[in-house]
Amino acid sequence: HVQLVESGGGSVQAGGSLGLSCVASGYRSSAYCIAWFRQVPGKEREGVAAIDTGDGSTYYLNSVGGRFTISHDNAKNTLYLQMNSLKPEDTAMYYCAGSWTLGWPCSLTLSGYNFWGQGTQVTVS
Repeated sequence: HVQLVESGGGSVQAGGSLGLSCVASGYRSSAYCIAWFRQVPGKEREGVAAIDTGDGSTYYLNSVGGRFTISHDNAKNTLYLQMNSLKPEDTAMYYCAGSWTLGWPCSLTLSGYNFWGQGTQVTVS
């Protein structure tokens, strides 16, 4: 079955940078859409960035646009999130997710993502 494993979280001061990685395994075909979500206790999980693996289109949460960059390397089965100019409000558990739902339009909407990683904590102080 599909497994997604995140890494790269940690603690950083405001204004700093972090890079997250998510390695995927156990699938027969590539996901149509892969994304990063984040969640803080007591709040709903929100989409941060997504990428359509078909045409390369990217989607970003307004508050991270210009600071975060999503990318993926098919050869390495790895999804990345480069986070620059981090702010305390970026503090959250970050999850990668993949959608193998044919025909579902890639977006930051929670529904449609079939598989999730366990998360990696990002703390900005």
